[in-house]
Amino acid sequence: MKKQATAKLKVIPLGGLERIGMNITAFEYEDSIIVVDCGLAFPQDDMYGIDLVIPDVTYLKENIDRVKGFFITHGHEDHIGAIPYVLREINVPIYATKLTNGIIEHKLREHNMLTKVKRKVVKYGQHINLGCFRVEFIRTNHSIQDAAALAIHSPAGIVVHTGDFKVDYTPVFGDAIDLQRFGELGKKGVLALMCDSTNASRKGFTMSEKSVGKAFEEIFSDHKNTRIIIATFASNVDRVQQVINTAYRYGRKVAVEGRSMVNIVGIASELGYMQIPAHTLIELDELKHYPDEKTVIVTTGSQGEEMAALSRMAAGIHKKVSIKPNDTIVLSSTPIPGNEKAVSKIINELTMKGANVIFQDVHVSGHACQEEIKLIYSLVKPKYAVPIHGEYRHLIAQARIAEEIGIDKENIFIISSGDVLELSEDGAGITGKVHVGDVMVDGLGVGDVGNIVLRDRQHLAEDGIIIIVLTLEGGSNQVLAGPDIVSRGFVYVRGAESLMEEAKQLLVEKMDYCMSKGITDWGKIKTEIKDCLGDFVWKETKRRPMIMPIIMEV
Repeated sequence: MKKQATAKLKVIPLGGLERIGMNITAFEYEDSIIVVDCGLAFPQDDMYGIDLVIPDVTYLKENIDRVKGFFITHGHEDHIGAIPYVLREINVPIYATKLTNGIIEHKLREHNMLTKVKRKVVKYGQHINLGCFRVEFIRTNHSIQDAAALAIHSPAGIVVHTGDFKVDYTPVFGDAIDLQRFGELGKKGVLALMCDSTNASRKGFTMSEKSVGKAFEEIFSDHKNTRIIIATFASNVDRVQQVINTAYRYGRKVAVEGRSMVNIVGIASELGYMQIPAHTLIELDELKHYPDEKTVIVTTGSQGEEMAALSRMAAGIHKKVSIKPNDTIVLSSTPIPGNEKAVSKIINELTMKGANVIFQDVHVSGHACQEEIKLIYSLVKPKYAVPIHGEYRHLIAQARIAEEIGIDKENIFIISSGDVLELSEDGAGITGKVHVGDVMVDGLGVGDVGNIVLRDRQHLAEDGIIIIVLTLEGGSNQVLAGPDIVSRGFVYVRGAESLMEEAKQLLVEKMDYCMSKGITDWGKIKTEIKDCLGDFVWKETKRRPMIMPIIMEV
């Protein structure tokens, strides 16, 4: 007998809305909380020196006794990247499909956490009971294998979370999305659908991954006399598989380059998600034993990332691979929003080295377009629509689709990270907010760089710094040495000697003034120095460098 719902189901996104990346959502019913995904985001241009951004999980820490487990939809960084950081503080079991779990284990091993975190491999169709929840994994297609949608059964009703998905009737590996199960859930009655919005503004259907195989076939047959270098996302195992299959048919050897690419190919072939013909894969060092036209390099760096293998090749600083004139280079991906500049820079650099760069029509998206989103809505027939995964414009585009399909406008919720959305058969609404935010990871420091530090870094990057060094006599506070001026990133000192002389003279006068007025408080002296020098520099240069007075006592 079904337990009668006495409470509402709370859906609390802790990240991932109004941006691409950092996906993490908590589901709460009475004394149980489960979490879906735990991703990172890559830093924006104004986050100087930051390596990655992870979600602030204060809400989970405050309710740690009720958190039962993490359910992971697939193995992309924006869904699993924060696991090693978040699970240090919230150590509960992780549930994921086989390949996703393999990638997570590799991450945990790198962070020395493999023995500390419980992991459970789940098969499609399996149900996991945790607290008040029963979570079912449903097969979907995406640009990485083993992606899953989740049917979250709670006493208040069923929520279907699609994860990142597309409908691919002819996947390279494995079976097509389990549309039948979505239909069965729809017949049962679904309270809410949380659906991927990334391509909600694109008409039609997303092409099958197999269509990229045809494009590779043409490239290989058109460029039989050149070396071929293909850059793609490391996690797109099917894409790499298609490159290997095509290379094998054309009698070429394949070398894999880029740390993440080597890792994922290793994990995928070990777990049986890739079939590599014997003697096809070779080490990068072995390339020199084969003529160029008999080799293919599969590499990371299709997004123009600065330290990725392709960028190092383009810049001529890669230790083992130099770009040669006539190389055929294929960028098998679309620039992620924000990366367009980096990608065009790389295309230019490669072209200047004489390479032939192909970047049109060698990629298909891993996300559903409008017709596939409509298909899922018409199968699931949800009472409420909650668009997820995308910037605001994407969420709005999906809200329009939901309305077209016949969902009442007041039953469509565009929510932000931190909103508490309460759902039940009787009604739904946003009832509160929880604390959310970005935690920045810089080297080994997690969260020790906040907005103030970033503001300082931005200040230093834009205007530089001036340091004033003074030595005062203990007791009498007479100036014994200085003030000396050191500047970095402000002006080229040799070209601005007169400016520095004037500044120094000004400071000498200011110190005389402080002495004559009997000002002995160091804080006050520093403020006087900052104010007078700041005004002078602004008047002369229209810049506001950071000014740091350093006082020593002898």
